[in-house]
Formats: sequence, C-alpha cells, structure tokens
Amino acid sequence: MSSIDSLFDLLADTPSGAFFNPWYQTDPHHDLNEQGPDIRKKQLRTYLEERLDSAKYLFIAEALGYQGGHFTGIAMTSERILLGHHEPVHGIPADGAFTSIEPQRTSKPEVKEKGMSEPTATIMWKALYQLGIDPYETVLWNALPWHPYDEDDGLLSNRTPTDSELEKGYPSLRAFLELFPDGQLIAVGRKCEQSLDAFGIDSYTPVRHPANGGAPKFRRQMKNLIRNEE
Repeated sequence: MSSIDSLFDLLADTPSGAFFNPWYQTDPHHDLNEQGPDIRKKQLRTYLEERLDSAKYLFIAEALGYQGGHFTGIAMTSERILLGHHEPVHGIPADGAFTSIEPQRTSKPEVKEKGMSEPTATIMWKALYQLGIDPYETVLWNALPWHPYDEDDGLLSNRTPTDSELEKGYPSLRAFLELFPDGQLIAVGRKCEQSLDAFGIDSYTPVRHPANGGAPKFRRQMKNLIRNEE
C-alpha cells in the first residue's frame, strides 16, 4: 500500500524538459513569495488526507494546468475556487477542497486580482455541486502530475505532453491509485484514456474533457454516471 509520503517522494522527481513542479519549485515571476511550494504541498497533502476514508470517485485528467494546480497544488482546482470567489456566481463554496487548514493563494495579485481561474476547474467543481456529489467523495488528479508549459510562451502557458512524457507520470499515478483502492476511476478526456490504456488500466469510465466546447457532453456524461450509481 502506498502512502502520501511516498507519493510526494515521486512528485519531487520532476521530468526533464519544460515542466513546472508546483510542490518543489518556485515560479520566480508569478509566485507571491518563496513560500509558494510549501503552501501548495500543504494544500495538496491536506486535500488528499481529508479524502482517504471517503473517496468514491477518482477523476483523472491529462496534466496540471497553469491556471489551476500550478498555483494551488491541486489538480483541476483554481485559486478562485479555494478562496471562495466562485461561490456567488458558480455555487462553488470555498470549503469543498479542505477544512482543516486555511486556503491560500500563491500567485501575485498583479497576475490576477482575485487569483487564477481555470475553465476546466470551474466546470468540474460546478458539475459536482449541481449533481449533488459530495466533494469529499471525489478526488481530482492528473495522469501527468506536473505542469507542462510552452518554453516560448513561458510558465503561464500549457502544452500537450508527448506519449513518452506521459509515461513519466506512471509511478506517481500508481501511488495515487493505491491511496484510494476502492475508488471508481473516471478518465477525463481522450489523452487520459490513452495514458491509462498504455498503463494497463482498463477498468475506468471515460467522459469528455470539458475544454474546447466539451462542457455540455461532459455534464451529460457526469449526470448519467451518477444516475447509474444510484
């Protein structure tokens, strides 16, 4: 059985190339201060710990994004979600990620005044609440846990990882899945499906990635998924 400590040991091993490791690296131009990695590490650890005994659904997407986990440390979760700025408009309360520590932003206010906001994160969390899914029965993760960025565009960019790069995430994916052995695995997007297939995992439910016009189908599939579980 894996442990959160062993998972973090694997997360420390950043692949070579254009990758940002939010738990062990500082974003020198956009982090509020040098405490960014420690804050993100603490937030991810707390997020996972508060779900160890309650997780039912494991949503796995492709890779960490610059508007989400880059600054929160948590997959498909933006600073605006943690800080409660999405509650009035989207109905996403601030206490959905964790309750035992105070959420913190790690980006400078001049980057985004209210913190970074990721469309995929907003759609995912909004769907959970609209469908009545307890966020503490849900764990969000990425097949490739680090943030792949475009070297020409800098750290505030995303890029599609190669197949060989996706393989670098297999050890941490295995450790993550061992933390939640009874969770139902849900692949968010075709790239994640391909990664799980290559990893030798076929017991998962695929759903459309909500980005690039996929939100309506994603919501329908999520609704059907929960209906079938009832």
